[in-house]
Amino acid sequence: MSDRALVSRADEHDDLIPPPTWRPPKSRLPWPFVALIGLLLAGRFWLAPYVQWPALQTWATIFVAICVQALPFLVFGVALSAVITAFVPAAFWTRALPRHPAMAVPIAGVAGAVLPGCECASVPVAGGLMARGVTPAAALAFLLASPAINPVVLVATAVAFPGRPVMVVARFTASLAVAVLAGWTWARFGRSEWLRIPSRPANTSGWAAFGEVMLHDLLHAGGFLVVGGLTAATLNVVIPQSWITGLAGVPWLSVLTLALLAVILSICSEADAFVAASLTPFPMTAKLAFLVVGPMVDLKLIALQVGTFGRRFATRFVPLTFVLGVLVSTVVGQALL
Repeated sequence: MSDRALVSRADEHDDLIPPPTWRPPKSRLPWPFVALIGLLLAGRFWLAPYVQWPALQTWATIFVAICVQALPFLVFGVALSAVITAFVPAAFWTRALPRHPAMAVPIAGVAGAVLPGCECASVPVAGGLMARGVTPAAALAFLLASPAINPVVLVATAVAFPGRPVMVVARFTASLAVAVLAGWTWARFGRSEWLRIPSRPANTSGWAAFGEVMLHDLLHAGGFLVVGGLTAATLNVVIPQSWITGLAGVPWLSVLTLALLAVILSICSEADAFVAASLTPFPMTAKLAFLVVGPMVDLKLIALQVGTFGRRFATRFVPLTFVLGVLVSTVVGQALL
């Protein structure tokens, strides 16, 4: 090949070669997210007294409460995910979990009992597990079980329903069953192109990787948390409470109503038992559906799943989880409550 042809071919790819002064982009500190949370808190105390519209005050209170309540657990989940990525060897997960998804799913679901945290923490942790080679079905079972059957949630449920320990048993049984069934269903019918596994930096060990992963996930998940909080606050204000209480007398409709209410309210799993106990017009089975569906399907969690695993995943996994939550809650409630 002539020298002229070689020069011409090189020129065609000049735009693919970085200039000598090019440096890889560095992770930015999450100052925009921190500033947003600061403005929300400041606005709640400084601007609320000047706002005369009660609906707007209610909207602002709910929105700030959701974000502030979820933020510590989101940071905890992001930090734990970064620890898993940076310091836990990938070979550990191949030894800790069976290779076959049918066995890995229930073990991962039971492992969710040891992690105190809400659903916001479970999303980045599940993403970190997938990035380290854990089968997606097992990571998804952990994602669903962790915020629903951990010790903090079970103790809160016992306190909220004094004299009814069977409610704790029913919540644990139904939540774990939904997590395992959802994991098995995804293992059988899920496709790899539906799930976007979060990427991790090339240098996946040490404190440098820990900082890079944590900053990236905090910025990414924090934005979707705000979107979920906005949606939940808006629906809380728009939907009249009289519509909800009027459906308490119809058994099957009451279960569906509280399941949908759990999605809309987006309450962290550590506090949802007290809300469920206060819904006195509704039967116990409907309250169980509220406790099972809420930690697995709510608006902020849906937003986090879309941002972490992709829209194609969320549009399939969210309806699956919701239907399983309603059906299993009904069966367990009829049997135990």
